[in-house]
Amino acid sequence: MSVDSETVRRVAHLARIAVADDEVDSLGGELNAILAFVDQLREVDVRGVEPMTSVTPMAMKMRQDEVSDGGIADAIVQNAPAREDHFFLVPKVVE
Repeated sequence: MSVDSETVRRVAHLARIAVADDEVDSLGGELNAILAFVDQLREVDVRGVEPMTSVTPMAMKMRQDEVSDGGIADAIVQNAPAREDHFFLVPKVVE
């Protein structure tokens, strides 16, 4: 797949990147190189290869989930202009 200058401008617009006219050709070359590399990766046979999270085999560290209020609820709402118990009071914004 070859990227033309119009596609480069469209991608830049979608990415909200300002691209000068003299940069379009070089960016097109870079995008073409990236797409060529992706095509090269598609040729690799990965059947039988397990998905992994790291290049080195390791077990993920696990911990027990414990429900807690953090023990500092009073300190969190201490400077709130309006509060009730451990909750912030805010003005109603929906009618």
